[in-house]
Amino acid sequence: MTIIASLLRNAQLPDSPSARLDAELLLAAAIGKSRSYLHTWPERIVSSEHAEAFAGYLTRRRAGEPVAYILGQQGFWKLDLEVAAHTLIPRPDTELLVETGLQLQSASPAKVLDLGTGSGAIALALASERPAWRVTAVDRVEQAVALAERNRQRLGLENVQVLVSHWFASLVGQRFDVILSNPPYIRAEDPHLTEGDVRFEPSSALVAGADGLDDLRAIVEQAPAHLQPGGWLLLEHGYDQAEQVRGLLAAQGFSDVESRMDLGGHQRISLGRLPC
Repeated sequence: MTIIASLLRNAQLPDSPSARLDAELLLAAAIGKSRSYLHTWPERIVSSEHAEAFAGYLTRRRAGEPVAYILGQQGFWKLDLEVAAHTLIPRPDTELLVETGLQLQSASPAKVLDLGTGSGAIALALASERPAWRVTAVDRVEQAVALAERNRQRLGLENVQVLVSHWFASLVGQRFDVILSNPPYIRAEDPHLTEGDVRFEPSSALVAGADGLDDLRAIVEQAPAHLQPGGWLLLEHGYDQAEQVRGLLAAQGFSDVESRMDLGGHQRISLGRLPC
């Protein structure tokens, strides 16, 4: 016979920077309850079946597998999203792209594009806040497109379409008022690729050439042909790439070029406007 408090007390996750939170999330999932339930009823008995499921989750977490992949879900913005190992895990810093896009574009009808959508996080967050917008979300990985579409359907967001496309390849002749992207931007030899949760995420969604800028260059070069005059391009990038990305935008003729800081005080996104 095992109680909730005992399971949490004995959970050993020495390599996790958020060990207590991880244990609570995993136990709540194992018993099919919320985290608040764990705090409200710490003396409740856990069945052997649920305790075994929790032990399995802990084993996977100790091996380094991200909690989001173990549970198959992750919160982003105000949404709960299904996630899987063939897409990046949506992170709080990326919400800065959503916040900035909402600030720059009015709530009136607009066409918006999310490049490399993965789980659909950016596109679905924007669509949930702006029902009048028509949001297109693209990814070159068919599994990611299927995942984003499942999230779209579950959330009931009819103002989003999800397509297979490698950047702009399937969007010939289409123009948008806002284009956003969180593309791969890590250098191929970056040592962080062998550390922490990143080890389990798809390298194709992380790595972009020797300097990490290959995909950012491609997007900046191609975006003017797909933006309305006066339209905005917003890009997430590495903490130390802001100056280079601003340079790419300026060289391509974008105006009002600037960078904005993430929750950690790093210049995490850069943006520019196509002249009218």
